[in-house]
Amino acid sequence: MDSAISSSSPVRPSQSQGSAGGSSPRAQVLPVGRQQSAATRLRAISPSPSPPPPPPVETFGFDALKETFSVDVVAAEARPLNVPLAAPFTIASSRLEAVSNVAVRVELRSGAVGWGEAPVLPSVTAEDQPGALAAATRACAALAGAPAAPLGAVLQDVASALPGHAFASARAGVEMALIDAIANSIRIPLWRLFGGASDNVTTDITIPIVTPNEAAQLAAKYRGQGFQTLKLKVGKNLNSDIEVLKAIRLVHPDCSFILDANEGYTAIQAIEVLDRLNEMGVTPVLFEQPVHRDDWEGLHDVSTVAMEKYRVAVAADESCRSLLDAQKIIHGNLAHVINIKLAKLGILGALEIIDAARKARIALMIGGMVETRIAMGFAGHLAAGLGCFSFVDLDTPLLLSEDPVFGGYEAFGPLYKFTNARGHGGFLHLDNNGLK
Repeated sequence: MDSAISSSSPVRPSQSQGSAGGSSPRAQVLPVGRQQSAATRLRAISPSPSPPPPPPVETFGFDALKETFSVDVVAAEARPLNVPLAAPFTIASSRLEAVSNVAVRVELRSGAVGWGEAPVLPSVTAEDQPGALAAATRACAALAGAPAAPLGAVLQDVASALPGHAFASARAGVEMALIDAIANSIRIPLWRLFGGASDNVTTDITIPIVTPNEAAQLAAKYRGQGFQTLKLKVGKNLNSDIEVLKAIRLVHPDCSFILDANEGYTAIQAIEVLDRLNEMGVTPVLFEQPVHRDDWEGLHDVSTVAMEKYRVAVAADESCRSLLDAQKIIHGNLAHVINIKLAKLGILGALEIIDAARKARIALMIGGMVETRIAMGFAGHLAAGLGCFSFVDLDTPLLLSEDPVFGGYEAFGPLYKFTNARGHGGFLHLDNNGLK
């Protein structure tokens, strides 16, 4: 155990209360009046709830530390992080049976240690596990051999060594570990470092592409655990998707739906899904990435029809892989919500897009790949601290067959509480099977 990682004892969260660890159970047509102009209409929608105003800036905040904190790394390393899933995870663009990510550990001269995770999902990230491991290893070697420097300069060096979307996941893992180590060094939790708006978040839970009967069983289980928002993976077969929705409604009639097509539909199919759901009396709270990432016209068309006809917000996920993509979405009124995922943007890149979206009054969602509680914990702390996310989708640790992470957040069904005293509080043992 690294004593500098957490002030709490290295005990896994209680599995009896719906923890993210171990083998716990898993994780009408509204009439439209006079229409505004397209530019106003798409920007003015308010997915429930509206993003709150930015919290007051704290003197030890992240931006201040970039100038004032001197980083002196004495050791840094990256290793494979492999964890089996409890069941295959199928979406429109891929199928996974195990997490194959990269863990990053950074130690400062003060003795403080930080942990990061580079999540890999080749249908979304540019890297596979060997590529992310090689990139993170190079960056770790450079960090350990560099002289002390301000945090901002060190993060810029990391960004230069691991540039753009091609290295975003590896960059995110290294940035996480550095920032976690610094938060441990100054003895504050990450949610306070990122603004202090809250110390908890409430997540949805994902149902992958499965049969209607399997989907109903999962929905019933999640209803018993207190999950009120179900994120349903769709996009492979339109008729099957409708049958799954019908089955879920029978066992969890009061749930809210998020649909995530992972680029699987054409614009015509996506609109047909909304039409057919309306006939069933179902209105999703969000329709995520309905069309291919490069189908900008299709994304705009679905967003316009979804909002004007059904008051359904549309989110851009795979379409937003950079600040330039976000600016295109914002200025072109192509979607109502931008999904922030650290693995496709890096930490600094994500913060840039969050800032741009907030200024443009575009709603935000935070999500992840298939990750352990290292990456999910970091993302959760960031979301809680900023307090600006209308949609929280941080559930994939609940889908793993085991939990390799010690410490970290506490999970009570959909509620994640960040009670740790420093950093994100999670750490790994380097002799774990997945880290050998």
